Amino acid sequence: MKTTGNTIFLTGGTSGIGLGLARRFRDLGNTVIISGRRKDLLDRLAAEEGFGTVELDVADPASIASAYGTVTTRYPETNVLITMAGVMRGENLRDPEHLAVAEQTIEINLLGTIRTITAFLPFLEQRPDATIVTVSSGLAFTPLVLTPTYNATKAAVHSYTESLRAQLAGSGVQVIELVPPAVQTNLFEGQDPDPTWMPLEEYLDESVQLFADQPEAREILVERVKFLRNSELENRYDETFAALNSH
Repeated sequence: MKTTGNTIFLTGGTSGIGLGLARRFRDLGNTVIISGRRKDLLDRLAAEEGFGTVELDVADPASIASAYGTVTTRYPETNVLITMAGVMRGENLRDPEHLAVAEQTIEINLLGTIRTITAFLPFLEQRPDATIVTVSSGLAFTPLVLTPTYNATKAAVHSYTESLRAQLAGSGVQVIELVPPAVQTNLFEGQDPDPTWMPLEEYLDESVQLFADQPEAREILVERVKFLRNSELENRYDETFAALNSH
């Protein structure tokens, strides 16, 4: 992926890693369109930071279809899609009430990703330098017991991305998987960021540098996430799982 001269549509770009990446890519000379459910927040970010904005609820197929129409009409040069939208919530699997959390997490994290890519793919196949960036997690590879469905959706995003990349081989559309570690954002609902998590600006610095240094990358892996990402590959899964879940 080239890091300048793109028109980038980013789902879930109003906070956390998504907003941070939007700012970094904008500052590198890209046109960036962010999306979210809150029109007031989108309007403020458009006025204060110069982003293009589109209302989008990735849990709603009709909203995805509407956003697709808006983006491709207003920004016909769009050549990069980043599917950043996601939720992370704790679950007690002994409590039947967890099922509502599980279903919503699947709807947003997995189906939202699949539906958005499906909507935009035919358009992107006609664009030069086209790229799709999916977002999984280190927890796709070594799960956190507190967030079982989140982990499962991110493992599914990883698997889906592998298949997508293989099916698009030779199409001209590059497929990249962004694999964050625990980063100091408010993604994990109900829990304040832990000071041991990776600082957001540090994560953004390293990730954007990797995009620049590895234009043909399949995965963007900061050093901090390799402890989780490579646990099974390096035959230390059990120890890593125990260490991650020891709190």
